[in-house]
Amino acid sequence: MTATPTSSTAAAHLRDAALPAVDPSAIDLAAIRARFPALAGDTVLLENAGGSQVPGEVADAVRRHLLEDYAQLGAGYPASDRATATVAAAHDWVETFMNAGDRGRVILGASCTQLLTMLADAHARALAPGEEIVVFDGGHESNVGPWRRLADRGLVVRTWPCDPETGRARLADLEPLLNERTRLVATVHVSNLLGAIEDVRAVADAVHAVGARLCVDGVAYAPHRAIDVQALGADWYVYSTYKVYGPHMAAVFGTHEAIAALDGPNHFFVPRDDVPYVWEPGGVSHEGCAGLLALRGHLRALAGMTGAPVPERDEDADRDVVERAFAVMTACEAPLQARLLEWLAAHPRIIVVGPAPADPAERVSTIAFRHAERSSAEIAAAVNARGFGIRHGHMYSLRLCEALGIPPADGVVRVSAVHYNAPAEIEALVGALEEIC
Repeated sequence: MTATPTSSTAAAHLRDAALPAVDPSAIDLAAIRARFPALAGDTVLLENAGGSQVPGEVADAVRRHLLEDYAQLGAGYPASDRATATVAAAHDWVETFMNAGDRGRVILGASCTQLLTMLADAHARALAPGEEIVVFDGGHESNVGPWRRLADRGLVVRTWPCDPETGRARLADLEPLLNERTRLVATVHVSNLLGAIEDVRAVADAVHAVGARLCVDGVAYAPHRAIDVQALGADWYVYSTYKVYGPHMAAVFGTHEAIAALDGPNHFFVPRDDVPYVWEPGGVSHEGCAGLLALRGHLRALAGMTGAPVPERDEDADRDVVERAFAVMTACEAPLQARLLEWLAAHPRIIVVGPAPADPAERVSTIAFRHAERSSAEIAAAVNARGFGIRHGHMYSLRLCEALGIPPADGVVRVSAVHYNAPAEIEALVGALEEIC
């Protein structure tokens, strides 16, 4: 059940991304942690893959918007003008965050499940009966279920099975499923259970070779690495902003061509080329958009730890700020995953579910395991009783658990660290696990 890399290209992609060099001694972890008020509580928060904490300025921005600019858009008075500008700026910022460039636009929504359900419905209305969609079954259900349900609407849905030993997405298993009738392939960038980084670029090339489009679930990748939709070649790419230090929302990037091929679900009188509004029925969370914009301040603070100058204003945060901030995050997380994986691998009764090597080019710091004799539920409850926050279960990757022979109801124990977690917290967790296991 311990996965091995399917190719060297996933690592090559990260190397090719030319992450800025980071001197670990320049990283002020205490200053990073001080930006997150929730970390002052009594619980060691290591369930970040389910939802990360927010910096204080994000919460402050949400509060400020609700108290000062809580107005409908486009009405022409000052508070409305400010709210309108905030929502527009949030879209622009998330496009910078995802490196959309001039390739497409970002659509905001309540969750990835909501956005992908909407996207699947739009495809069902645009495609003809008998046309085909290929779905990787090893992902989160939000990017599996909505597409599989299109079989009820006359489309042919083909299953791209995960490797039964590793759970990984093998290109060799996809290629026989592609043909001239394929219209879309849905897959995952990082499994929220395995933590393994998949080679999205290679998948995109294979999918585009038959004239189809690619929809990627980037939820488990986005908290750890800088999204680059241009480099990845994805036609659609979705992530949860609430798992990337922001408010409870989600974003999906779509290329201009992919968006133009579909009809958005907003009211009939909204022009179909009024993007993103035609894809945001009822509008988006205005206060959430204010919180998204405030995240720029945290990324500027992280980027400054690389030693290079950063813009003085949040408004001027650019793609370089994003990439340098995530280079710092990777540097913070690397020793955390290395320590935990080292301990897990040395335990004779524990099985790591996902890549065992701690190489940051191959995995992120979302780590799952099972015990040969004790249930995942029992272990997670005993750990949490000692002041930690982790969880157990199938993590909405129920089909992946079934493919790997893991009972979904009990699932795995999952520990998910991010850049604000401290080495001392991992040591404390290891100590707790030694007592329990």
